[in-house]
Order: sequence, then structure tokens, then C-alpha cells
Amino acid sequence: MAVLKFRVYLEEDDTVYRDIVILHQQSFFELHLAILKSFEFDQQHAATFYRSNDNWARGREISLARYEKDYRVEPLLMAEVPIGTEIKDTNQKFVYEYDFNKHWIFLVELINVSKDMNNRLTYPAISRTEGIGPQQYGTKSLLGNKFADIEEKYDLSQTADGFGSEGEEDEVADDTDGEESASEDFSNNDEF
Repeated sequence: MAVLKFRVYLEEDDTVYRDIVILHQQSFFELHLAILKSFEFDQQHAATFYRSNDNWARGREISLARYEKDYRVEPLLMAEVPIGTEIKDTNQKFVYEYDFNKHWIFLVELINVSKDMNNRLTYPAISRTEGIGPQQYGTKSLLGNKFADIEEKYDLSQTADGFGSEGEEDEVADDTDGEESASEDFSNNDEF
């Protein structure tokens, strides 16, 4: 049984990628789920693969579903198409688009074919993760989803009561300190 290893690049940044190993008889739907899992995306949006060439031109569609759009040729459906049937070249390429509103584009390239199955793995599997992936819905900090709660609770955009602009209080304190110091110095000089 052939094991296919695909490298899935983020279109804008080829230093961010995931390697996914999958069996040749598994479907594009399973590859679709593995890509989403590897980049920590949800499964709530439309998606499609396109057969591609070395220049990443989009060819025949292998779609999650038939969408309401004009097709030159009816798309194949991910759940019905085994990956092995679409491998025409040893470095076969696909373009994967997820969420047609946000246009997440991933470049999928076959980088290895092997006959050695790893019995300890459940295919498809993520074999390598490189770089910090994009956040599907915007910024995510080390605090994860809790950051938004903190931001709301403390409303970081407004200044709190009792606090002025930077430097206001220091200038007043410096003026009074200077006057007191000067009067002390004069009084000391009168005594001598």
C-alpha cells in the first residue's frame, strides 16, 4: 500500500508548512480534514482542491460539495475521489482553497511516495510542523481566547479616573521641589 507525503504550504509564506502522510486509497475529504487539523482551522466553511501544475495553475476541481457557481466542468467530490487516482506525477501539486470569503489558499505538493506503512500511525497523520500557522479568525495570543475577555473586562482603550497624561504630575512636583530647595539654601546662607 502506497503512503503519500504531502507538504502543505501557506500560499503567502512558504516557511510555514505542514507535512501530511496519507494512504493512496484515502479520499481527498480525509486530506481536507487533515489540513484543517494541522493548521488548527474549524470545519465550518466551503473548500475545494484544484489539480495543479508546476506553476500552480488551477485545473480540475475536487470540491467538498457542489456550490452555486459556474463550473466549466462539474467538480469531482472530495468524499468520492481517492487521492491515488489524481496522482499523475511524482511531484503532483494541488491548490487547496478554504473559506471562499477569506480565501485561505494552501499549496499542496507531493514530496514522497513510500511503500512502508507505519503501523503505529493512524492515517492521515501530520508528520512535520514548521512555522507558526495563521489564525483563522484574527489574532490569537499566548492567552488564546481569554485575551478578549481580559480586554473587555479592563477596557484597555480608555484612561481610568485619577490618571492624567504622562508627565503632568512630574512637572508640578519638580517646580515645588525647586522652590523649597532654593528657600532652604538662602536661609542657610543667612545663618553663616
